[in-house]
Amino acid sequence: MNKKILLIAVLLALVLAFFLFDLHHWLSLEKLKTWQEEFEQWRRASPILVGLLFMLFYILVVGLSLPGAAIMTLAAGALFGLWWGILIVSFASSIGATLAFLVSRFLLRDWVQSRFARRLRTVNSGMERDGAFYLFALRLVPVFPFFLINILMGLTRIKTWTFYWVSQLGMLPATVVYVNAGTQLGKVKSVGGILSPGLLLSFVLLGLFPLLAKWVLSWIKRYRASH
Repeated sequence: MNKKILLIAVLLALVLAFFLFDLHHWLSLEKLKTWQEEFEQWRRASPILVGLLFMLFYILVVGLSLPGAAIMTLAAGALFGLWWGILIVSFASSIGATLAFLVSRFLLRDWVQSRFARRLRTVNSGMERDGAFYLFALRLVPVFPFFLINILMGLTRIKTWTFYWVSQLGMLPATVVYVNAGTQLGKVKSVGGILSPGLLLSFVLLGLFPLLAKWVLSWIKRYRASH
């Protein structure tokens, strides 16, 4: 119990520091555009260090279930470009999600499983049988908020490694779409740039992605049912 209290205290301290130091105000498109040129200078001077610091901050935001992951994904595209942005976000989001998953499991799973053991038998058996596919579906088609999936999965018996690799695979398509949109936003220098073909195409992809993801998921379900 002491370990749980200590962990809760550390988490609360980090969350309070995040808001007390107004770090949440930095997670906006306005701030991104304001500091883009200066950030670009830092990146050119120390690309590895800046990339690692960005990745660590992303992991912190996701691991603490704080708002701002979507903006940071766009920022990664604007600041690092498509391929480096995808690489950074893909691993940072998966690692951060796994940390949130482990925190939820450490703090809450034993209590939830013991308190609702009878009601969770069906859920536990279903997760053992189709847990990876179910998680993949939730990641591919974001019906529920990103942070909520991390927390709820921590209450189940899905293996940590399975949670990690399925999350990374399932979130990759959305990561590519959002980082690509960020690369286009980073190029906008004026109001006229908003109407550029690249940016308009990125917005179209953002809108079509949920529909495409549902189609892919339906195809996978039909394939599984026929084999």
